[in-house]
Amino acid sequence: MNQLIKKAAVLGSGVMGAGIAAHLANIGIPTLLLDIVPRELTKEEEAKGLTLADKQVRNRISAANLQKLLKQKPAPLAVKKNIALIEAGNLEDDLVQLKDVDWVIEVVIENLNVKKQVFEKVDQYRKTGSIISSNTSGISVEAMVEGRSDDFKKHFLGTHFFNPPRYLKLLEVIPSQYTAPEVLSFMKTFGEDVLGKGVVVAKDTPNFIANRIGTYGLLVTVQEMLKRGYSVGEVDSITGPLIGRAKSATFRTLDVVGLDTFYHVANNVYEKVEGKEKEVFAVPEFMKKMLDNGWLGSKSGQGFFLKKGKEILELDPVTLEYGPRKKLSALSVELSKQEKDTANKLKALIYADDRAGQFLWNTLSASLVYSAQLLGEIADNIVAIDRAMKWGFGWDMGPFEAWDAIGVEKSVKKLTEAGVEVPGWVTEMLEKGNSSFYLEENGELFFYHNGQYRLVEYNPKAIDLKKIKEQTGVIKKNSGASLIDLGDGVALLEFHSPNNAIGLDIVQMINFAVDEVEKNYKGLVIGNQGKNFCVGANLAMMLMEVQDDNIFELDMIVRQLHKALLKVKYSSKPVVAAPFGMTLGGGAEVCMPTAHIQASAETYMGLVEVGVGLLPGGGGNKELYMKHLENLPNGVPFDLQNVANKVFETIAMAKVSTSAEEARENNFLDASDGISVNSDHLIHDAKQAVLSLHEQGYKPKVRRKVPVVGETGYATLLLGAEAMRLSGYISEHDLKIAKKIAYVIAGGKVPFGTEVDEQYLLDLEKEAFLSLIAEPKSQQRMQHMLVKGKPLRN
Repeated sequence: MNQLIKKAAVLGSGVMGAGIAAHLANIGIPTLLLDIVPRELTKEEEAKGLTLADKQVRNRISAANLQKLLKQKPAPLAVKKNIALIEAGNLEDDLVQLKDVDWVIEVVIENLNVKKQVFEKVDQYRKTGSIISSNTSGISVEAMVEGRSDDFKKHFLGTHFFNPPRYLKLLEVIPSQYTAPEVLSFMKTFGEDVLGKGVVVAKDTPNFIANRIGTYGLLVTVQEMLKRGYSVGEVDSITGPLIGRAKSATFRTLDVVGLDTFYHVANNVYEKVEGKEKEVFAVPEFMKKMLDNGWLGSKSGQGFFLKKGKEILELDPVTLEYGPRKKLSALSVELSKQEKDTANKLKALIYADDRAGQFLWNTLSASLVYSAQLLGEIADNIVAIDRAMKWGFGWDMGPFEAWDAIGVEKSVKKLTEAGVEVPGWVTEMLEKGNSSFYLEENGELFFYHNGQYRLVEYNPKAIDLKKIKEQTGVIKKNSGASLIDLGDGVALLEFHSPNNAIGLDIVQMINFAVDEVEKNYKGLVIGNQGKNFCVGANLAMMLMEVQDDNIFELDMIVRQLHKALLKVKYSSKPVVAAPFGMTLGGGAEVCMPTAHIQASAETYMGLVEVGVGLLPGGGGNKELYMKHLENLPNGVPFDLQNVANKVFETIAMAKVSTSAEEARENNFLDASDGISVNSDHLIHDAKQAVLSLHEQGYKPKVRRKVPVVGETGYATLLLGAEAMRLSGYISEHDLKIAKKIAYVIAGGKVPFGTEVDEQYLLDLEKEAFLSLIAEPKSQQRMQHMLVKGKPLRN
């Protein structure tokens, strides 16, 4: 199918519709955002003398919802300027524009008749071959398409985004019996490669995959709580990260989603199923009373939890009164906390004969059995179900992965003894001598399907570093990092210290990696698949050294890091950084000198050392300043002081980008650097960037001198800092740090416009860094960050 989506239209501009439009704008697709025409004027419109015929009035709903995107948190737009790619309109005047649109996404109210009316109009105006989809969360795709033209039916499917569309990975794609195979195939590839989603093909059943199982699990949890007399807080304390689920656990999740939304989703299944399943989907009476009271959760100010001052109170489901939040304490909880991974935590909990173990066994085993019962009905295979739950609900493990973790044989025996009917295909699997749903052989993963194991398929762009290490081994490793052969003449330097924090071990591996690549490879990727790319230097190690008066040792470490990063910068082979998530302090300093940065769209990059009483010590001041200079247009006069001011402000205020696009606006990324929308494709894209640079005949950067603002510029920088201190915005110690940053960026005591060597700026930075780390107040800030995980203002 030779389809390109150059322009889209979103019909319905509520939170979800506007969020989808924002996601499309973030990836550069111009989008029409249409909504209904208002039936009456507002007082403001009347005062302006407007009528219902005015375009401003007719587009009011979509235009107002478009503006809300600029204020929403978390931000739907990667950078605010992306809003220019969205055009507001209405569903009466602007449907004619659908003739220019390649993809129409319906996001109107969850009502079948309303949706069918909208599609009837769309069918009149759309161009032949354009894709039409519904973002329904559970209405039958088959029913929506009744009465439409053959070309419409062929190009129609469900595309269920999860909210918020920018951040949540899952996209459920639901074909009807009429959907052309090539349309489904295109949408799957487009969803992964362009929209950056994890795409799962679901069947046309109530609530599809993730909401069907997720809602069932939530309701089983609520019912178990009521039956056994647990409290809301107790349940949340054991149904979150402890078992590999989101931090918001059960009831905090319901508060965030909104009880009204949850009720609608649960009721959608309740009306369409029968027997025992129907009983589970019946929302408990106390939740209906909460609905009547308007206690919907976060959006109404109270739900299962109520914040009073600094205290968070929990709801008593029996009395509907709020009281102190409780936590469930049990031996199994303490034992599970000592385990490192989710699989072992689950094992420690699930078979424990205490309040935590009993609760988790009753709720989790019910969800596992339910997932197995639905196989074939909601999805073709267990992989689709597991991925849907991980990508849509943020579970560490899908139901079948979790079942493997607790032991299929052991759990089935316990279920059978309790009189629970386990689906036949599971017992048949065990009878055949197969004891797990997944099987790993020779670095490949297989899943059980129709009596045999089949290879789990991945998008070829989703490189798995763990798998590569298992198959090809490691070139060299130490406690902090490994050098890996990515294939095709490209090596990868992977950080794996705690939090990927930079210490001497990583510095040593940077040196080794560059030497090895210059001799034997086409280029190097610096990347990993941890929680974050890198949150900076090893703070604990630095604090320990300074408290032991080992300033000489710290001096040596800083010099070594400077030397290693200059080696990266001037390597004869291209080095590409692949940052994602938190890329802070030393993480940003590793990226900036590279030949190219291939950043994940969700990269939060910044030099944040001020928060721990320091300034960037790995060349960050110099590198950010040089990036600002290099990004200025050639031959156009510029104000050097303005450049210094901008860099000073970014570092002194510890500005962190809220996306890779914003990192580009802050000059951490250059115009030529790349952004990967799908985080799973980041290493692949970085590898391709290395190969592309190699094929173009890569030439290393030439070392040049750097113009600085010197003494007069330093005085200018200090004026702003002094004004902030006098206004009470910053403390005396903040001012001391600001002065040091200003001195380094200004280039010290030299005349304005003096050109200096990079090493000179690095030496200034090192001296400033070492003087600050010796300050008691800086050490207090470091200690506070290590213990509390947040900055201290002293």
